[in-house]
Amino acid sequence: MPAEVAVTDLVKTVDIPFEQFTLKNGLRVIVHTDRKAPLVAVSVWYDVGSKHEPKGKTGFAHLFEHLMFEGSENVGNFDDVVIALGGANNNGSTWFDRTNYYETVPTGALEKMLFIESDRMGHLLGAISQKKLDAQRGVVQNEKRQGDNEPFGLVEYAQLAALLPPGHPYGHSTIGSMADLSAASLDDVRAWFRQHYGPNNAVLVLAGDIDAKTARPMVERLFGKIPPSAKQAQLKVNVPKLAAAKSEVLKDNVANVRLYRTWNVPGIDGEDAVPLEVGAAVLGGLASSRLDNILVRSEKLAVSVSAYTQAFAQLGSFEVTVDVKPGVDADMVSQRLDAILTDYFRNGPSEDEIRRVVMSSLSSQIAGLEQVGGGSGKAATLAEGALYRNNPAFYKVQMAQMAAATPDGVKAAMGRWLTSPAYSLRVIPGERPDYEDAANKAAKPAAAAPVTKLKRPPAPPVGPVADLDFPPMTRTTLSNGVGLVYAQRTTVPMTQIALSLDAGHAADPREKLGAQELMLSLLEEGAAGKSSTRIAEIQESLGASISTSTNMDRTTISLRTLSANLAPAVMLLGDVVLRPDFEPAEVDRLRNQQLAEIADALTQPDDMAAQVLPEILFGASHPYGVPSSGLGSARTVSPLRRDDVVVFHQQWIRPDKAKFYVVSDRPIAEVKAALETQFGGWKGSGAPGTKPAATAIPAPKPRIVLINRPDSPQSVILAGQVLPLKGSASLEALTAANEVLGDGFLSRLNSDLRQTKGWSYGVRGGVSRNQGDVSYAISAPVQADKTGESIAAIRDNVTAFLGAKGITPGEFGRTIKSNIASLPGSFERSSQVLAAMQRLDLYGQPDSYYEASASRYGAMTIAQLNAAIRSAIKPENFVWVVVGEAAIVKPQLEKLGLPIEEIDLATKP
Repeated sequence: MPAEVAVTDLVKTVDIPFEQFTLKNGLRVIVHTDRKAPLVAVSVWYDVGSKHEPKGKTGFAHLFEHLMFEGSENVGNFDDVVIALGGANNNGSTWFDRTNYYETVPTGALEKMLFIESDRMGHLLGAISQKKLDAQRGVVQNEKRQGDNEPFGLVEYAQLAALLPPGHPYGHSTIGSMADLSAASLDDVRAWFRQHYGPNNAVLVLAGDIDAKTARPMVERLFGKIPPSAKQAQLKVNVPKLAAAKSEVLKDNVANVRLYRTWNVPGIDGEDAVPLEVGAAVLGGLASSRLDNILVRSEKLAVSVSAYTQAFAQLGSFEVTVDVKPGVDADMVSQRLDAILTDYFRNGPSEDEIRRVVMSSLSSQIAGLEQVGGGSGKAATLAEGALYRNNPAFYKVQMAQMAAATPDGVKAAMGRWLTSPAYSLRVIPGERPDYEDAANKAAKPAAAAPVTKLKRPPAPPVGPVADLDFPPMTRTTLSNGVGLVYAQRTTVPMTQIALSLDAGHAADPREKLGAQELMLSLLEEGAAGKSSTRIAEIQESLGASISTSTNMDRTTISLRTLSANLAPAVMLLGDVVLRPDFEPAEVDRLRNQQLAEIADALTQPDDMAAQVLPEILFGASHPYGVPSSGLGSARTVSPLRRDDVVVFHQQWIRPDKAKFYVVSDRPIAEVKAALETQFGGWKGSGAPGTKPAATAIPAPKPRIVLINRPDSPQSVILAGQVLPLKGSASLEALTAANEVLGDGFLSRLNSDLRQTKGWSYGVRGGVSRNQGDVSYAISAPVQADKTGESIAAIRDNVTAFLGAKGITPGEFGRTIKSNIASLPGSFERSSQVLAAMQRLDLYGQPDSYYEASASRYGAMTIAQLNAAIRSAIKPENFVWVVVGEAAIVKPQLEKLGLPIEEIDLATKP
């Protein structure tokens, strides 16, 4: 089944044409025109990251990224303003090399968005106060706690300390240290801004419904008067090699042993970056990788493996990981891993392996470039090339290098860097080392020097926003009656197919919970006589990817492929769906992997909470009373055998439960013909499966369910209840009201616990919309010593919101305006259209539903929103699940006046 499109032809199809100009103050501006939708992506990249931080000021770049969202001298909170503009993908990030901010806005809001970004760049200092600094210091410290609290969350610190000498620019984490964050003063952060955030240290990219002729006067008017900062010299960075091999053992709250091998390698500025990337993918990045085939499939010593490079601007890392199979001797696996690495580095990859890496990588990159904005779309691609290599089209250089990769070239690059001593880390289950924590504010702020605010003209008005134009859908059927819903999008030469089946978690047999997940994982592990390795190789050669997903009501088997390879990709999909082998040996291997995943989930704080809440809310016999992971438990998965997965496949993967959804640049006739060839003769075998009948929802039993997780600097709070609603009901008024209460950065809950109190990195409340009964849940990771106070604060906020302090006119106007303005950007990507098409059918909505959304939002009133949420949510009925260190949190919980029930997940049936 050869590829129908050559790599050289693929490379030629990837093009992001642009124009650029530079203002007198040094701001570099790049403009890419893409008229597919009335949207413009704005991306500002600053040449400042954690590598620029001196000793004692680690975490400053990231802390300042947070402060730059808190409003400037002429703009309020940036999220508030941008969301009201209908901004999508509104976010920012900091990494070792850069800080970036990005938004995608309707074309009519572009000038206002540029005013906002220019105010952030040129008029920020007068708006930074001690209060804002203290609040964001707390947020960042809780972000650090949240990451550190995860299994393997301390690995990066160990790697950086072992691989890089003290004082190396890349030698500390971007999140920084608690001590340095606590010590940051107002004068410190102001000096940091003056040094790094001038226009001459930035790149501004506009991509979308805009051209350079229109953009230039806009940018010059809004950014041209911002004075430049001192010119920043490029750092000199060496790529150190270890003088001798270094091995360490780290204890962590993990289920299984993980082995790491890590080397320093060149960054994006090095000629070996791309060959090393290819070499890593062959070793452990492909589904058919060397490590997968040897350690996972053949010798069955590991449950998962990976190998990849992380290429920063001036430094990179080559990392290999192996999750040891439970019960297997880790020393033996470690020795076997080193032998495989030695052989691979000595002999290199094959030409076929490289070809499959290149095809897979280019296919993914082409799919990603459908999006103009976000963190990795066209705007980010141009900005990264400009900032790191002074070439917005540097992506073409990288793609050409990848297409030209050879076995000898990859082997030579690995020989230059990976035959030097490695850093070996072994993470094993055990008690974590003592955690470095800190208070949420500096000891005592010193008086800061006053800042002179510069006046500027008022913000420009927002222009008209175009209506949503959802692509027209065509509905037809294959010859055997299986439905096909099709929409055409021509932005990229890709086809996405979703085979949706009326199954889902609700179909998983209770006595064999996890059988569906095991069956789905086996589909690509052997079909129509093709081995799992061969199936992976075919996908990689075609630039295709088959995946599976499940929610409570539906099971989906998806295909994404280069459209030039549509027919052979659909042929492979047919084999995988209709003719899986379910070899007993593969069943045993994948069952053991699933058991390892189950054990791993019992160490993840979010997964631990989600494990118990559905059964508490819905009851064990209800279709939705099962965890949404679909993994099952060790008790239900251990006995599963081939017959169990065959029975599930026969009962649920069948034409009478199936419908195809397709978004493609190819005409429907071609798509339908490909599907008809493979699926037109599909017939079911035996009786179809039936889901459990909906049972009565248990009466609410408000309480706190405490799950002990020792050594947790954070607690995870999950509160929920079942609502008196069905998924087929109109829920827009409820979800709009909940945007004010709990869904989004500006929500009451997030504003209080994150922005005001600084106890959490983020709080969210949301509706879980099933086809049948609907639930509501609030998720809040909070610092451990504020667990009880956080529950009290959430309860007080919800009660007040549903009572005397309902939605204000300002909140209502912002929410409605934002929802209407964001509609044109809601379906920029084909994947968004594909998901929306499936939702229409699941909830019984008409095809015109999305195009009528603006009218529905425009007709809403404050009274309607308040009534919708007040009739649905009853905070007195919440069940609170808390995952944290019981010795610390239980005394806090006892003050809340609710019964406390303690659960040990290790002994839960």
